[in-house]
Amino acid sequence: MDSVLIKNANIVNEGKVFNGDVYIEHGVFKEIAPQISAKSPDVHIFDAEGKYLLPGVIDDQVHFREPGLTHKATIETESRAAIAGGITSFIEMPNTVPQTTTVEKLEEKFDIAAKTSYANYSFMFGGTNDNLEEILKVDPKKVAALKLFLGSSTGNMLVDNPEVLEKIFASTDLLIAVHCEDEQTIKDNTAIYKAKYGDDIPVEFHPIIRSEEACYLSSSQAVALAKKTGARLHVFHLSTAKELELFTNKIPLKDKKITAEVCIHHLWFSDADYAEKGTLIKWNPAVKTAKDRDALLAALLNDKIDVVATDHAPHTIEEKDNVYTKAPSGGPLVQHALPAMLELYHQGKISMEKIVEKMCHNPAILFQVEKRGYIKEGYYADAVLVDINAPWTVNKDNIACKCGWSPFEGTTFRSRITHTFVNGNLVYKNFKFYDATRHAQRLTFDR
Repeated sequence: MDSVLIKNANIVNEGKVFNGDVYIEHGVFKEIAPQISAKSPDVHIFDAEGKYLLPGVIDDQVHFREPGLTHKATIETESRAAIAGGITSFIEMPNTVPQTTTVEKLEEKFDIAAKTSYANYSFMFGGTNDNLEEILKVDPKKVAALKLFLGSSTGNMLVDNPEVLEKIFASTDLLIAVHCEDEQTIKDNTAIYKAKYGDDIPVEFHPIIRSEEACYLSSSQAVALAKKTGARLHVFHLSTAKELELFTNKIPLKDKKITAEVCIHHLWFSDADYAEKGTLIKWNPAVKTAKDRDALLAALLNDKIDVVATDHAPHTIEEKDNVYTKAPSGGPLVQHALPAMLELYHQGKISMEKIVEKMCHNPAILFQVEKRGYIKEGYYADAVLVDINAPWTVNKDNIACKCGWSPFEGTTFRSRITHTFVNGNLVYKNFKFYDATRHAQRLTFDR
């Protein structure tokens, strides 16, 4: 679509909600005004009467499993699910097979995405105990960040050599994103419960095994190392109230050297849900108490936590339907993240403006993404239309990700994503997908 005119929208942008029209030309927001007339008969007009127009969501943490784990997911299938959820840009993780720990393997993933992705894309480079030379080859203008696993998870890319870790922190200009859980604490806790239950440990012990102590010990060490070296640190998926003391809301995001993220599952579920959901809500770090969940939401509102992401990490239902020690951690979330946040809006827990700040604006600021994350003239036209009064229930017939299940199955959301635009092109409308792979672009970074 060369020209698009969205009429009568409730536009949510930069802390305001206002009614107006948006004109898009050649993939870019050209004009935003109270009223805009069609420039030519060729303009595609969308009447958004009563709907909300949001910038496209930028998800800074997904696992799309390609290459090597494509029985679970692919870049094509999961980016397709993402646009159904209003996510127009994603940053994918390096724990694939092979791992993305050389520049050559990184570029191979970019090549796959260029051919198959429905959403704009970037990838994180993976750090290990022995690839500092490769890390130093990475161009910060072309790659989102460096990912370090300080606790083991899917793919076992654990970086556990303290000297190597400090050298990485001191040597790179890349933003360093970290998974923080203390490995020894987890091993010790696992041994206790395995001695008692064998492999079939009740899943409700997951947040005790991967405990508050394990999270805090690792997060505090990462923050201390960032302060010592001056590294730019981003701590992924906070799951405990205790960790919040490590972060500040006293300075603007653009000036922060140490930032934090919370994921949808840690804002939605609590340990009370293990009885019903079982291993379907087994994540690393673990879903913890309702007190933790409420503290994380409060920290999101008071700006100690900077962004909301998904940590979308699909596994097959057969893989998840195993005893505790054999069931992998992670689950699919890209399609239902924005609807879940909008449900919190309906519950009076967060404003529409704050959702856009944390899911659209702030990821763009934090990663210095060029010209995305806002509805702003001159920016790439990634946008989402939402009907906040169109209830729908998650079921197997409307789940778009390859694994075919969701921890939200049976949940009724009051808000529906009706249209998704990627670079000015309609790629999704009311559960129907359009050929979007030729419209997605590689993210670039203003560094």
